[in-house]
Amino acid sequence: MKPIAITLLCWCFVFADQANAQVAKHRPVTLMGSRFDITIVAETDLKAESYIDSVVAEMSRIEDLISDWKPTSQIAAVNRNAGIKAVKIDREVFELTKRSLYFSKLTDGAFDISYAAMDKIWKFDGSMKVMPSSEEIKNAIAKVGYQNIELDSAECTIFLKLKGMKIGFGAMGKGYAADKGRELMEEKGVKAGIVNAAGDMTTWGTKPNGKTWSVGLTNPFNDEKFITILNLKRDAVTTSGSYEKYVEFDGKRYSHIINPVTGYPAIGTISVTVIGPSAEMANGFSTSIMVLGATKGLALMHKFPEYSCVIVTDKGMVIKSGNFKGRLKKMLN
Repeated sequence: MKPIAITLLCWCFVFADQANAQVAKHRPVTLMGSRFDITIVAETDLKAESYIDSVVAEMSRIEDLISDWKPTSQIAAVNRNAGIKAVKIDREVFELTKRSLYFSKLTDGAFDISYAAMDKIWKFDGSMKVMPSSEEIKNAIAKVGYQNIELDSAECTIFLKLKGMKIGFGAMGKGYAADKGRELMEEKGVKAGIVNAAGDMTTWGTKPNGKTWSVGLTNPFNDEKFITILNLKRDAVTTSGSYEKYVEFDGKRYSHIINPVTGYPAIGTISVTVIGPSAEMANGFSTSIMVLGATKGLALMHKFPEYSCVIVTDKGMVIKSGNFKGRLKKMLN
C-alpha cells in the first residue's frame, strides 16, 4: 500500500468569519510503521486537536492488538504458538481474522493473511542482494495457506496448524483502522473529516465551505500528475501499488505484493484503486486484484456493486470497472 498514490487536495480550511465557523485541522502521525494523516472539521482548533488525539489513541489500540511485529500483540502470540496450540483472542481480532479468511475463499487464495510466513524470503528494504532460489520459495509457501487457519468461534481462538506459519494484517489492518477512526468520530458527533491510514482513506461530511473532499489518484508513471480526481463525501478509497517498493535482478523488477499461491511477486498490474463504503473491504479488493489481474479482478468487482475500481497495467493501460464515476484518461502518457 503506497500513501503517495492517494493525495488529498487542499488540507486546511478556516472560515472564522462565518456564523457557523468551522476549521479543518490536519496532523500527520506515525502508526503501524507508516505515515497516517488525520483531518478533522470542528468548531475550534482545540476541539479538532482533541478529536485527532482520540483517533490516534484508537488506532494505537488496534495496532497493539494486531501488529505481528509487536511481541506483546495478540497476533504475535498466535504466531508464536503455530503448530502448538490455539490462542484465545479478543472477539474484535477474531472477527477481523474471519473477514480476512472470507476474502481468501472469495479469491481462491489470491488474498491470504498467512503470506506473512514469507517475510524472510522477499525483502524490500534494500537489504536483498540475490534472488531467492526456487527451493527457498517452495519451502516458504509450504507454510502459507489460509486452509490451515482454524477458528473456534465458541472459544474465540485462532490455531495455526503448521509450525512456522504466521499471519499478518499488513493489508486489511490499516483499512480496518481507518474505518474505526471514522466510526469513532461519527459516534462523537464530528460532522466531517478524513482518516488516511497510509493510503487507506476514509472520508465523511464535507469541507467547511460545503464542498466535497477532493482526492487525486497519482499517475504511477509520473507522480507529479493525476490519473483522475475523486470527489468524496462518506466514502473510502484505497490503492495497492507495486511501483515504489520493489527489487530488481538482471534488469527485471519484482514488486512487494506477493502472490500467496506461487510465492513470487504479482505481475502485470502496477496499481489498483478501489472506492466504496469501507476501507477494510476496499483494501481487500485492491490487494486481491493486484494478484488476480485485470480480467479476474473486474469479474470479482462485478459481484460487489457498492465498490468500483481503477486498474493501471504495467503497459500503461488504465482500466475501470463499469460503475466507476469520475474523470479518467484512457491511456497514461
